[in-house]
Amino acid sequence: MQFGLLNAVRETRLPLRIYYEDTDAGGVVYYANYWKFCERGRTEWLRALGFEQQTLLDEAGLAFVVRKVEGDYLRPARLDDEIVVNTVMADARRASLKFTQYIERGTERLFTATVSIACLDLASGRPAAIPEHIRKTLEAAA
Repeated sequence: MQFGLLNAVRETRLPLRIYYEDTDAGGVVYYANYWKFCERGRTEWLRALGFEQQTLLDEAGLAFVVRKVEGDYLRPARLDDEIVVNTVMADARRASLKFTQYIERGTERLFTATVSIACLDLASGRPAAIPEHIRKTLEAAA
């Protein structure tokens, strides 16, 4: 499987394999790891737009931080499964983003999530506007 971009980067697909370290003693993915997979999906989504989180931290003192999550565990992923983390930008506002994410094994949906992200000024700890060059790219992707 290969990382893919869809709809001018509005949606990304990140293939992953389930390793022993991702599972519990029964070979089933530990519930918290779905959130790690989603985090990777959002990071790769941002990278697909041409932005690195470390650069945003270093140059602007800004970070995208999780504000709210909601998840639905539908079916278990298991050791050695090949899964795909789908990340879709659902909404973009002045200082926040909202994503719909879902994890699939083939055509079977295993997990769905809605994740709200805030752009945060690390020095003040307060919400900050998403930089203009990123907002313009988001508008083009919508």
